[in-house]
Amino acid sequence: MTFPAAHPRTALSVNVNKVALVRNTRHLGIPSVLRAAEACLAAGAQGITVHPRPDGRHIRAHDVHELAALLKAWPDREYNIEGNPTQNLMEFIRAVRPSQATFVPDGEDQFTSDHGWSFPQDAQRLAPLIQECRQLGVRVSLFMDPIAEQMQAARAVGADRVELYTEPYAAAWGTPGQEAQLARYASAAQAALDVGLGVNAGHDLNQDNLTAFVARVPGLAEVSIGHAFIADALELGYAETVRAYQRCIDAGMLDRS
Repeated sequence: MTFPAAHPRTALSVNVNKVALVRNTRHLGIPSVLRAAEACLAAGAQGITVHPRPDGRHIRAHDVHELAALLKAWPDREYNIEGNPTQNLMEFIRAVRPSQATFVPDGEDQFTSDHGWSFPQDAQRLAPLIQECRQLGVRVSLFMDPIAEQMQAARAVGADRVELYTEPYAAAWGTPGQEAQLARYASAAQAALDVGLGVNAGHDLNQDNLTAFVARVPGLAEVSIGHAFIADALELGYAETVRAYQRCIDAGMLDRS
């Protein structure tokens, strides 16, 4: 399926953290993170995402390097490494030079990502790290709350993209607050586009809520989906799950155009 140049297709990046989380409960090396990533790529996923935390609770250092080697065989796909650049992220960025680094303001013991960067508070510490990534040829995306007024500051600090934190939208799905949340994300995305930023999104997106989000949020370049994707893959398999999420994206793109 093709879309007009004015509406390029939203890419699907599969976060494989939860595959590693299950593997780490035993010492058998299964399920394989590499085989999961390869199956998703073979089915048409445009990228692979990992978020290696300092405690190694899921993705570990060897995974980051093994996936980087795998992605070399898929030069048209992207490798996105997420994390806090003041913790362990930068060592991976320097070592493997992924397509994209997504800076996330997580604490070391944080259960999961739950907020974005804030400006001007975070500008001084982020600016040199963003500059280093760009010198390495790595695109930088900042994990951000959907606040339109913050997008100019994200651009000023040197980011290439923002990843809109979508848990509030997912939490409002199917409630009277759904429309207000969609409007909020659409406004933030448009503000990002207006200052020259690309727009990504992720966190708790799933087959139920993805189509409406893609349809409503302008310029959505990429969605990164992990927890719901792997949960679906337990029932459907990796390849069919990729196809199911691509159908959601396609339906949203058609609604947008």
